[in-house]
Amino acid sequence: MTSKTVLLKGTQQDGFIAALLQRLWTAPNASIPHTPVAGSPSTAAAASFRANISESENMMQLCFTAFDHGITHFDLANNYGPNPGSAERNLGRILREELGAYRDELVISTKAGYEMWDGPYGNWGSRKHILASLDQSLQRMGLPYVDIFYHHHMDSNTPPEETMSALAQAVTEGKALYVGLSNYDGRALKKACKILNELRCPFIINQNRYSIFDRTIEQNGLKESAARLQKGIIAFSPLAQGMLTDRYLHGIPEDSRIKTDGRFLHAEDLTEKRLHQIHALNELAVSRGQTLAEMALSWVLRDGIVTSVLIGASKPSQILDHIKALENTAFSEEEQVKIDQITKM
Repeated sequence: MTSKTVLLKGTQQDGFIAALLQRLWTAPNASIPHTPVAGSPSTAAAASFRANISESENMMQLCFTAFDHGITHFDLANNYGPNPGSAERNLGRILREELGAYRDELVISTKAGYEMWDGPYGNWGSRKHILASLDQSLQRMGLPYVDIFYHHHMDSNTPPEETMSALAQAVTEGKALYVGLSNYDGRALKKACKILNELRCPFIINQNRYSIFDRTIEQNGLKESAARLQKGIIAFSPLAQGMLTDRYLHGIPEDSRIKTDGRFLHAEDLTEKRLHQIHALNELAVSRGQTLAEMALSWVLRDGIVTSVLIGASKPSQILDHIKALENTAFSEEEQVKIDQITKM
């Protein structure tokens, strides 16, 4: 297995494979070998799977392709899948049948916070939810611990001290090596980081949506705060649900997510303005010698603040294509200005 120590979440450790974009029977996020610490680049691939035999085999091949090309970080959450827990159960099966012998080469992460079961403790950030959810996740995956355990989203109704102490307890009990925060903003990150530091809890990474089309973490202080606090960022949806690819340059394909799934991307999202932006960005990518997807991934990693990216792949060839983004993550000032101009058109 070749090791790539260059940019892309989970995975510039790149290699988080996240079941994020098309979460049917998704596989975990994957990342390139190296401890996920701020500044260590990695690449991530996301995979989704359905329940028939051929697609189960495809899920396996996605994981093998990722692993064989230096992607070792697999990122999940308790609720990933068409049914909560599906992704974790699938990873557990793959570990039992194929990859278990390589466990010490893998970085496996999961999350708790979104709705997982009925009742008042089935989501959010209470100690009861977080610790019970982690126990359930470990059981589904057949693992004694995960490498990274995230709180999945901010919770204004639970004191942050309670949520952070639950994350710290997971580490103390040996059920997680590191902790992370997902979907936090800059202000909440700073407060959580202070508490985790006081608890001497190894908090290392943030997971947030980030792409050429979605600059929220630049606007809410998350990116700036993470850099100042020396915490990593792993970006999900870097291809904006497929809009930052050549998928929709010539209409909506019958086998596209819009046609076959429709949960995260809808036909009405592809406005005339958005399509004009996609075509203009594609022209710039061609001038850089890249595909639009490669440029979009490279852009996320351009300044070294984002540690890794999560990419959505439904077939092994897409993983191989996306890894090429690591070959050119440098942008001239003129190119960056051009991208900003295009997105503001």
